[in-house]
Amino acid sequence: MSIRFPQSAHVDTFAFAHLPPPEQWPELVFDLPELQYPERLNCASAFLEDIAAQGFADKVAIRSASATWTYAELCAKVNQIAQVLVDDMLLVPGNRVLLRGANNPMMAACILAVWKVGCVAVPTMPLLRAKELSVIVDKAQISAALCSAALQEELEAAQQLSPVLQQFKIFNADVAGSVEQLMSSKSTTFTAVDTHAEDVCLISFTSGTTGMPKGTMHFHRDVLAICDCFPRSILQSQASDIFIGTPPLAFTFGLGGLLLFPLRIGATAVLLEKLTPETLLKSIDEYQATVCFTAPTFYRQMLPMVPNFSLKSLQKTVSAGETLPAATREAWQAATGLIMIDGIGATEMLHIFISAAGDQARSGATGKAIPGYQACVLDDEGKPAAVGVTGRLAVKGPTGCRYLADDRQKNYVLNGWNLTGDAYEMDAEGYFHYRARTDDMIITAGYNVAGPEVEEIILKHPEVAECAVVGLPDEERGQIVKAFVVLRDATKLRDAKASEALISDIQQFVKANVAPYKYPRCIEFKDALPRTETGKVQRFKLKLTN
Repeated sequence: MSIRFPQSAHVDTFAFAHLPPPEQWPELVFDLPELQYPERLNCASAFLEDIAAQGFADKVAIRSASATWTYAELCAKVNQIAQVLVDDMLLVPGNRVLLRGANNPMMAACILAVWKVGCVAVPTMPLLRAKELSVIVDKAQISAALCSAALQEELEAAQQLSPVLQQFKIFNADVAGSVEQLMSSKSTTFTAVDTHAEDVCLISFTSGTTGMPKGTMHFHRDVLAICDCFPRSILQSQASDIFIGTPPLAFTFGLGGLLLFPLRIGATAVLLEKLTPETLLKSIDEYQATVCFTAPTFYRQMLPMVPNFSLKSLQKTVSAGETLPAATREAWQAATGLIMIDGIGATEMLHIFISAAGDQARSGATGKAIPGYQACVLDDEGKPAAVGVTGRLAVKGPTGCRYLADDRQKNYVLNGWNLTGDAYEMDAEGYFHYRARTDDMIITAGYNVAGPEVEEIILKHPEVAECAVVGLPDEERGQIVKAFVVLRDATKLRDAKASEALISDIQQFVKANVAPYKYPRCIEFKDALPRTETGKVQRFKLKLTN
């Protein structure tokens, strides 16, 4: 912790010290007037005081099933939480703060407060279990957390595994010592820490193909840059817009689309928990939402219910997180009259960088590089591929990959380009067409699942000798997780009923140990797994058998 960026506001310099060396950074491009930011910048102030000063103080900033906060009220609550962080938790700029909660106003306010005091927010998925949380805590050396009361149990278990997590406060609870109780005695004013534009403010974790999570590090400037690209050029968002959707705030897709994008322009964010396709449609009608963010799976599931609801307010629907099938896009347009806005982003890039809207959209294509970003397809030698040739998608713009102390940085950045791990083709008009993932990451219903991580859990089941996990195409979810399992006692395969019971038992075992969305929806028992002469499992052969 002896290294310190000279102009940084961070007292705890862990984040800066664990950035990759500058020669491994991607090239950053700021070729739009709106991407010219001052050297000193605290993004929380840009979303709060700056917007309020533009005449939006009394405008509704956040709505939920139980609360409605104006920009002035949101700012006041953020300021009170900021004082809890500083006065009660004794945090200093640069400390990492784990955030754990569903999509609700307090979760949003806590994220903004962490930024305002100059700390680093580390939002985590609500479904993560103690073991998964402890890996994040250890890797980012997180000493403090803010956690929704409903999710407290797993965090307590994670704390037992990772003593580096010294303290946490719960919110969404009116009890002694809660964030709300501590806030009640605090002033509603707080001066934001004078952070540098390149101070790290966000570490978003994503799982790689090895199952080990990668922490992607983003600056205060980056948080504003994603708001000044896709929403401005593709969505063409207005202050009158009302944003709604399903992705968790712990996903950068949800953090941007459901919180940061609306706050940047004085619009309204609707934050709702545990949405189903039916309740999302109902909420669009109830809150008169104009912009919806969700995954293709949700849009497919909503289709037969569309006639039951009024969607007159809805103007734009954004799909990301997994491949958007042309049939889904066409069916949605037929049902609603709306042309789906497809997009591809990455946690490493923070948000969407290729997309198209309205008349610019093309069926079967994700879109073009959006203003502010550049994209191309590279061949195996790292040179631009010819039109119509499948290769590695490469992107650069105002944001880019900076992994937290991870050797995989060298694999993600090549000659200044970010390699997203996607195989694409570019046509003669500059439209990008998705072909596949270039690694073994499974993308199911918008969630990223690393096969080796699931294998590790399955192998702990007492009946399992070997296993291999792959992703298989699925019309409903994009892909499903499938496990090929070799049992310790092969005779159990002879009884069909016993096999069905064992499949269910293994599935429940996985759900109990990792986030439930990672469980294998399909399990096939094998006598042996195909392997190379060196003993490596040949997963491609397993995929070919289906």
